[in-house]
Amino acid sequence: MRRTLRPPVAVVASGGPGAASTGAVRVVPFARTPRPSSYAAVADASPLSFWLDDTRRPDALEPFSGTARTDLLVVGGGFSGLWTALLAKEADPSRDVLLLEGSRIGWAASGRNGGFCSASITHGFENGLHRWPEELDVLTRLGRENLEAIAATIDRYGIDCSFERTGDIALATEPYQLDGLASAPEVAAAYGEKLELLDRAQVLELVRSPRYLGGILDRDGVALVNPARLAWGLRDACLSLGVRIHEHTRAVDFGDTAGPAVEILTESAAGPGSVRAGRVALATNAFPPLLRRLSHYVVPVYDYVLVTEPLSAEQWTAIGWDGRQGLSNIGNQFHYYRRTDDGRILFGGYDAVYQRRVDSRHDQRAESFALLAEHLVEVFPELEGIRFSHRWGGAIDTCSRFSAFFGQARDGRVAYAAGFTGLGVGATRFGANVMLDLLDGRDTERTRTRMVSSMPLPFPPEPLRGAAIGLTTWSLGRADRRDGRRNLWLRTLDRLGLGFDS
Repeated sequence: MRRTLRPPVAVVASGGPGAASTGAVRVVPFARTPRPSSYAAVADASPLSFWLDDTRRPDALEPFSGTARTDLLVVGGGFSGLWTALLAKEADPSRDVLLLEGSRIGWAASGRNGGFCSASITHGFENGLHRWPEELDVLTRLGRENLEAIAATIDRYGIDCSFERTGDIALATEPYQLDGLASAPEVAAAYGEKLELLDRAQVLELVRSPRYLGGILDRDGVALVNPARLAWGLRDACLSLGVRIHEHTRAVDFGDTAGPAVEILTESAAGPGSVRAGRVALATNAFPPLLRRLSHYVVPVYDYVLVTEPLSAEQWTAIGWDGRQGLSNIGNQFHYYRRTDDGRILFGGYDAVYQRRVDSRHDQRAESFALLAEHLVEVFPELEGIRFSHRWGGAIDTCSRFSAFFGQARDGRVAYAAGFTGLGVGATRFGANVMLDLLDGRDTERTRTRMVSSMPLPFPPEPLRGAAIGLTTWSLGRADRRDGRRNLWLRTLDRLGLGFDS
């Protein structure tokens, strides 16, 4: 998932029912019901993440059973857990670190996202400005330093993951979205952010679509990456430093927590196990947390992605996408898309479907795939008839403030980071550093921020939770179809500081 900036809402005159006009450009809202041909276009696509469907995927590591002791136990083998283990070992090579993964390294959100590695640790500039304006300059700088450190780590360990500082463009596809763009570069500059305003002609020089009316270019605040290969490269880096990693091993509960160590009980095909650790870092994303309190703050929202078959040279010329910038459109229901190394288009987003629990049965949703196929052709009419090679979905750990939150438990011996809400490819490294700061009792610039020291508002219990999220999803879609006008429900959420805009 990739989130982009949403400008302040402004009402713009419509060019007729269900459409808007700006100059000679007439914009029709994205289709809400796909044609039968769109279902056919995705029917034969592989139901696997394009990134994980790779012959270079490493063999599984042995599951854990029995008993073990360690200085630091990391639960979760996605980006958050891998960065935590790696940074801990780099800081103190003598520290014994053990990482447990319930399935395979990088198999969940870390291997199913769009590969947008953003410098933002606040889920975009606007979200940070809304929530932490008094420290956004610090958070912006920390985010840039974090992205630079990611690039340095990839270079230091020789990780072959197609990391490329392409930048990205947030695209206005509705006239009302343009009003908020003009002042964005000046506002962002006051906080150390570098953004460039593009008019329609400038956007069309970079990539052509009848839907593009303007945009904001961030030249160096976003890198594109092959996320699965990044996860596998971090795995290899951890192993090279002596981190012990076990896959197919679930951490199922806390055991005896008396004394200086925390006991974690495990299950695997090899048998039950128990790990006693001086410190524990929980990096479990949207999965049921060992700390039950976290279930009040994180909900699983499913995002869906398509990858096309390779485009021909003629097709690339027709759409004029000569660069490699990542793209996303401004709106509550938004798309994100990018080129792959072998000439395909990855196209995801729009539908964000709440589910009460993480379950592989939710990974495939025919309606969402068909709608994405329909929308891609609406963005690039020259691609009518394109087929798709891969289709997949996955759970995003969503919280009410849209950016990660942090905390401790068990007298400071357990730390957690969660709620990255789809923009964690880069921010997870920052979160890993926060967890290590908290576990080691360090007073740092990171831990002194209000972003780190505060918590999001919790979600209500079921059935109110499902009803509220359903109403919010409906209202966001309605706002996109009504020139951004937010109804009473969304305005109420805004006043409460929930700020549902993603």
